[in-house]
Amino acid sequence: MTIARRVLVVDDERFFREAIRDALVGVSPCSLAENGEEALKLAEDPAVEAVVLDMRMPGSSGVDVLKELRKRRPALQVIVLSEPADQSLVLEALRLGASDYLAKPLHDEELRLAVARALSATRLGTRWDLLRGRLLRLREVFAELEDAVRGEALGDRLALLAPRVVQSVAGVLGAARASLLVREGDALRVVALVGGNVALSDLTPVPSAQSLAGLAFGADEVLRIEEVERDERCAGRPRRGQYASGCTLLAPLDVETRPFGVICVADPYLGRPFGAEDASLLAVLAAQIGSLLGGGSPPESETPAAAVAPAQVDLQETQRVELLREVCEAMTREVEPEALLRATLAPIAECFDAVVSVYLADGRSGQLVRAAQCERGSRSDRSRLPRDRGLTGLVAQTGRLVAVVHPESEYRFDPLADTPEDGRPGPLFCLPLTVRGKVLGVARILPPEGMALPARTAEVLVPALSAAVRNALLYRSLVESIEDVARARREAGSQRGR
Repeated sequence: MTIARRVLVVDDERFFREAIRDALVGVSPCSLAENGEEALKLAEDPAVEAVVLDMRMPGSSGVDVLKELRKRRPALQVIVLSEPADQSLVLEALRLGASDYLAKPLHDEELRLAVARALSATRLGTRWDLLRGRLLRLREVFAELEDAVRGEALGDRLALLAPRVVQSVAGVLGAARASLLVREGDALRVVALVGGNVALSDLTPVPSAQSLAGLAFGADEVLRIEEVERDERCAGRPRRGQYASGCTLLAPLDVETRPFGVICVADPYLGRPFGAEDASLLAVLAAQIGSLLGGGSPPESETPAAAVAPAQVDLQETQRVELLREVCEAMTREVEPEALLRATLAPIAECFDAVVSVYLADGRSGQLVRAAQCERGSRSDRSRLPRDRGLTGLVAQTGRLVAVVHPESEYRFDPLADTPEDGRPGPLFCLPLTVRGKVLGVARILPPEGMALPARTAEVLVPALSAAVRNALLYRSLVESIEDVARARREAGSQRGR
C-alpha cells in the first residue's frame, strides 16, 4: 500500500501555520506543529517527507529542532523560515543540512516550488538509502553463491546455482517473477524459475528468435522493457501476454566471453517499474554468475567506441559493489560542494591509486573547469580543459564513456585535453556526468602507467558521480540565492532610508 506523503509545518504562530497549509493545497497535505517537541513527535511518521520549520520559536529553537531532525531522519528535507535580517542563522541552518530557505513574509508560489523540490529530494534520498541496502544484500548474495559452488566441478555448478540465482535476483530487485534460461542448440531452455503459475517440467525450449529472452541473448547490455505488450521489440514473440505488469528486465549471461543464457525478471512489486539502477544491479549479478559458471574472473564488458581494450586490473564483482557502496556513503557525509565531491572521489582514488577529478562545463569560457580533485602522490590533473577537443571533448559532447590505456594512439587524442598537468600521456578514463539527460561535465580517472579501470566499473560509477554533482550544484545554487535575496533586501532597505 502506498503511503500518502505529507509536509510537516512547524511555527509557533497559528496564522503562519494555517497560511502555509492553505498555500500548499494541491501540492501536499500537511501536519501542523506549534513547537519543537510536537514537531519531533510528528516527524516520526514515515509519511512526512518534508518539513517547513520556523527558526525562531519559544522553547526549543529552530536550530535545536533541525539538529534533532537531522539525527533521527537524515534524508528528510527541511526548509527553514526566518526574517530577512537573520542571515547568519540561516547560514548556520544550511551548514547543519537544511535544504532550502524562505524569508518571511512568504510568497505562495515560492513556497509551493520549494516544497515540491524538497519532496522530490526526499524521495531521491530514500532511493539512495534503498540502493545502499540492496548493494549490501548483493554482496551477501555473491558470498552465498561462491560458497555454494566452492570445490564443485564446473559441470555441476549450473544445477547448484540456478535455483539460488532466481531466488536471489527476485529478492534483490523486488520482482514477483524471475527465471534463468540457458542455450540449448538454437533454443533457450528454462532451468530455474520463481513465481508464475507454470511448473518447470511443463516448459519446453523455445527458439531464441521467437522468445522474449532471445532479445537479450548475446546482447551487450541489459534490456529494460516497461510494457511488453506495447514494445515493438516484443512484436511476434509468443511469450507476450504472460506478465502481470508487462515490465521486465532481460540480462545476457556470458560464460568466458561466450553467450550462455539469459536472466529474466518481471513484475516488480515495489510499486514502481524497473529503472536504470535495477538494470545496473542485474548486470553486476549476471557478470558474477558468469564468472562462477566459467570458473574464472567475471568477463569485463567490451570497451566502448573510441577506446582500446585495456589490460584490466583485477577487480571482482564484490569489490565493485563495495566501491559503489563507499561512494554512496561518502556522498551523505558532506554538504559543502567541494568537500562533497572530494569525499565522493576519495574511495575511487584509493581503490585504483589514481588521480580523480570532476570538471563542470563553464558557460562563460566554454571550457571544462575543475570543481574537485583527489590526488594520489605528486600527480595532478589540469585546472581547465577544452570542452570541444580530444577524447575528453568527445565525452563532454556525446555523453559516451571513454576508456583507453594509450590515448596517444587514438586519432582524436589531443595532448592539451587528454593529458594531466605534467603533459605525459597515460591511461585515461573519462566518464560523463549527466543530470536529467544533459551532460554537465566529466569525471577523469588517471591510474598509474600500466593499470586500467575495468569498463564495467566505470559504467556503474557514472550514476553515483552524477548524483554527487547534482547535490553539489543544488547546494551551491541555494547558498547563492540566499546571498542574492539578502543583498536585494539590504539594497531595498537602503533605498527606503534615503
